[in-house]
Order: sequence, then C-alpha cells, then structure tokens
Amino acid sequence: MFSNQLNLDEFMLGLHKRNPYEPEFHQAVQEVAQSVIPYINRHPQYIKARILERMTEPDRVISFRVCWEDDEGHIRVNRGYRVQFNNSIGPYKGGLRFASNLTLDTLKFLGFEQTFKNSLTTLPLGAAKGGSDFNPKGKSDREVMRFCQSFMTELHKHIGAHTDIPAGDIGVGAREISYMFGQYKRMENEFRGVLTGKGLEYGGSLVRKEATGFGTVFFAEEMLKEHGHRLEGKTCVVSGSGNVALYTAEKIIELGGKVVAMSDSSGSFHAPDGITKDQLIWLIDLKEVRRGRISEFAEQFGCEFHKDTKVWQFPCQLAFACATQNELDLHDAKTLLANGCMAVAEGANMPTTLEAVHFMQEKNVLFAPAKAANAGGVAVSGMEMSQNSMRLSWSTEELERRLHVIMRKIHQQCLTYGRDDNGQIDYVQGANIAGFKKVADAMLSYGVV
Repeated sequence: MFSNQLNLDEFMLGLHKRNPYEPEFHQAVQEVAQSVIPYINRHPQYIKARILERMTEPDRVISFRVCWEDDEGHIRVNRGYRVQFNNSIGPYKGGLRFASNLTLDTLKFLGFEQTFKNSLTTLPLGAAKGGSDFNPKGKSDREVMRFCQSFMTELHKHIGAHTDIPAGDIGVGAREISYMFGQYKRMENEFRGVLTGKGLEYGGSLVRKEATGFGTVFFAEEMLKEHGHRLEGKTCVVSGSGNVALYTAEKIIELGGKVVAMSDSSGSFHAPDGITKDQLIWLIDLKEVRRGRISEFAEQFGCEFHKDTKVWQFPCQLAFACATQNELDLHDAKTLLANGCMAVAEGANMPTTLEAVHFMQEKNVLFAPAKAANAGGVAVSGMEMSQNSMRLSWSTEELERRLHVIMRKIHQQCLTYGRDDNGQIDYVQGANIAGFKKVADAMLSYGVV
C-alpha cells in the first residue's frame, strides 16, 4: 500500500539509497522536493502516479569511452556522458560540459535542474546534460579537434534534431561546438540543427552567447520592480568572469547599474566606482580571446586585486552568482547581508548552498533561483532551434525582445505559485512548483511510461 501523503525525510532517504555518494544531486532534489511536496500532497493524482519518484530518475544515463591522440602521438583516454533526464514536454535539451573534475553526480544534478528550467521557459524542451572529464585548457586546437571528433563519434548515436539537442556549457564554447557539429554532419550526411551555440555562419543564433547573462539581469530587474526598486544606480558584484558573468555585467552597465567586483579562480578585483563599458570590453577580450587572468585587468586599470578572495566580501546592493555551483555559502550570505545586499540572482547553476538560501529567505533578501533566473541561455537555444527549422535568422533586437518576454513570463509564473496569503513572494517555491506542474501533468497524460 502506498501512503496518500509524501514525507520529505522519507522521500530523501529513499533517494539517497538509490543514489549513494551523489551529494550535488541530493542537494538539487531536496531544494525542489521541500517546495513541491506540500503542493503534491494537495493533489493526490501526483502521489498515486508516483510522479516525483519518476521525475528524479533519469530516462537513461549513457557513459562511453573517448580515445584520442595528442600532439606528441600519445593515446589519451577520457570518459564521456549523456544523462537524458526527461523528455515529457519536448526533446532532450541541455549543455555539454568539459572539465577534469566532471562526475556523474554533477551531471545528474544539472539534468534534474534543467527539467524545471526548461519547463519554465514555456518552450517545448525536455532536459538533459552531458560532457566529459576532458579539460580543454592548455590543449592545442588540433588536440581539442581530435577529442571533439572522437567524442561525437559515440555521442551521435544518441542525439538528433527531434531526440536530443546538446548545447555548450563550461569548457565547451564555439570552438568545441564547431568541431562536434562538423563531425556529426560528416557521419550523418545531413545538415540539421542538432547542436545549439553554433557559429552564425552555419545556423547559429545572435544573442546566444549573451543570453544567460542578459536573462539573469532581466529577471533580477523584474524582481526588483515587483518590490518597488530599480536596477539603475545599484551597486553590484558579479562572481566569475566567464561567459555568464561577462554578459551579466554588460547588461547591468547598460541598464545603469554599477559593477564594482568580478572574479576568477585566482581571486577578485574591486573597483568601488564601478567599471566602464570600455573596461568591460577589454575584460571580455582578455577572458574570451587571450584567456588571461582577472589580475591582469586589475593591473591594467588600477583596481584592487584580492588573491584567492570571493566577491561577496565587498559592499553591494545586488549580488549576481555567475561562477559555479555552491560558491555562495552561509558565511558569504551573512557577509552580503551585513554589507547591505538586498537581492541575489543566480546566473550559474545552483551556486548557493541550501543553508545560504534559507538564511537569505529568513532575512527577506530577495532571491532569484537559477532555474528561473538563468533560463535565458536555454531560451535562446530554443529560439536557435526554431530558426534552424524555419531556415531563417532573427535580428539581435528581435531576439533580445523575445528573451525579455520569456524572462517576464518566468517571473510571472514565480509570482503565481510563490506568493503567500500575506503577499510575500518565495521565488524558489514559485519556480519549483511552476516547473514541476507542467512536466508532471504531461507525465500523467502519457500513463505509466
């Protein structure tokens, strides 16, 4: 006999038993489960069909060997993955990550998060995530090409324009996508939009590179407006200096905010008066073209450089977490609050620990969770798929307008399911329930599959 009520502790105990030694996946599921289980308990059809249990089990996990030859003629061996998590509302969609420390645990957490993020976009996109423990840093272009071709030789069996459409992620930029797309095209003998994040010359979309950062700022702007504030004039810190962080900073500056700190793995700079648009252009060239360090930016423009330091220590009104998972912990949250921070937006995937999230919510710090705030990237990926299907290209202005509309819709869904009887808004709860409901209702429609 199944209980007619779900219990969070019992549910998580079962999840831990089925998925041992996967702390990031456990964290991602708990963050969702603690929001949606009270909702599920008010709608017994989800309990009877065991929707949450099914939703936390990937449709399939694919693991494969990737052999390639380095420039010195040595044979190298890496492991490739694709976790196809849920395709109830559309074909699998999600990035590929190349990082030496990549594990199945990380990919399962990312794929699970992607399920809700893609649902919130209102686009017909399922969820997946994949990648390899290959590290492109320090590799020559020819080595990266040989690895990507070998990786795609196996991956191509499991993807397709109506099955699974991967994109880029950490360690996978335009160069890597280009090599993989070329290999797919050679093997399948067809030109189809099976990858997103492609070059503009062969089916890519404008605004794709900027989309996650722009979307994060658009969502933060909507959240601030809802509470009677504006982004203009606000002092902001942005963690990281990768793709998401750089274009988050660009949109903040464009909308009148002041970016006073950014970081990379070596430390952070602090510019109390804010950086200019021209300085940001220099930083984008440093990080994307010359692949330099944030300390070089600090030296070039006379900013303070703080070695091995996060941006959370600097006074700010808004904080944008755009680097990596679990980068903002409870101590950081307390520091932000003490320094006058009123809102935090997640541009990276799950960059805030659960303890830090709960603390900020208790202290009424506005908090925009990643599955809502950083959905801009997959939204524009969905638009790239549409452009490929229709054999056309939209302008920058049109794409940015569509992105802004999608982020407003996501914000509205958070309000619908996150506002309590007193008018207080829990954006975590709102995003989780809204994302859950669409996928769960589709799963119910299919029966037991």
